[in-house]
Amino acid sequence: MNRYREIKAFVAVATEGSMAKAAIKEQITSGMLGRRIDDLEKRLGIKLLRRTTRLLTLTEQGRLFLKHCEELLVDLELGETSLFPDTSEVSGQMLVLAPPYFGRQHVAAHAGRFLAANPAVRLSFNLTNDYPDPVQEDYDLCIRIGNVIDPNFVTAKLATNRRVVCATPAYFARYGVPRTLQDLADHNCLAVNLQADRHRDWLFQEGGKLVSVKVDGSMDCSDGGVLVEWARNDHCLSWRSTWEVGASLASGELVSVLDEYALPSFDLTAVYPRNKPSRLARLFIDLLRDIYAEPGYWAHDGALVG
Repeated sequence: MNRYREIKAFVAVATEGSMAKAAIKEQITSGMLGRRIDDLEKRLGIKLLRRTTRLLTLTEQGRLFLKHCEELLVDLELGETSLFPDTSEVSGQMLVLAPPYFGRQHVAAHAGRFLAANPAVRLSFNLTNDYPDPVQEDYDLCIRIGNVIDPNFVTAKLATNRRVVCATPAYFARYGVPRTLQDLADHNCLAVNLQADRHRDWLFQEGGKLVSVKVDGSMDCSDGGVLVEWARNDHCLSWRSTWEVGASLASGELVSVLDEYALPSFDLTAVYPRNKPSRLARLFIDLLRDIYAEPGYWAHDGALVG
């Protein structure tokens, strides 16, 4: 129980940006709230917050820990909801933002299943590579590929995902296998093209630090599905998610390289504004988690599942 209170206190302070405001929200004194955070930092052996008389900010470790704490609290809430479900009918409209390739195959594809269980709901999807402000644009739920650390939003992990550098055995036989990050400069690397803004940076970790590598290649495209197909056709190296190429890696059609430099996680996440909690969003998160956890769901790369 003490750990739960400490984590809840930390999330409240990080979210409110003020010890006093967080104390009011948690309905306890500022002193008690401060002691809980002190106990948490002492137990972890790290500083989570930088506190001055005027300013309260998160340390880098605090930012990373906040993400895990938020996921823990969301999982706890969803777990309690599943034990004692609200049986009243849900209604209203939910606006969902998702990237086009993933959203088409693995989010909007499950709208029918959600509506079958919640017939009084209306769903609206915006599938785009743009990243509009979810609060200003009034989105109820945003699906992201990769971790999101923002105290203004609640983040829930949907499924595990990683980013890998991959190509066909034929490509490697012809052009060689890159052994280091520097070797990528000698290869034809695919890039994402978002409205003529070519994203040619691939992200890795080396020596415990985030490393951005600028790559170059003869082709780019705004559609992730096209990039995967180009990689399968022996044209180039690609930096893609395991949800897209996992089955091809398992079959040997594609081979991953530089795995020792891969980021530890690039998870599939759902995000919703903290100031706009939604039962509809939580129900949709539950549905997607259940579907993604079904045996064999990811057996086909990017396959449309009904």
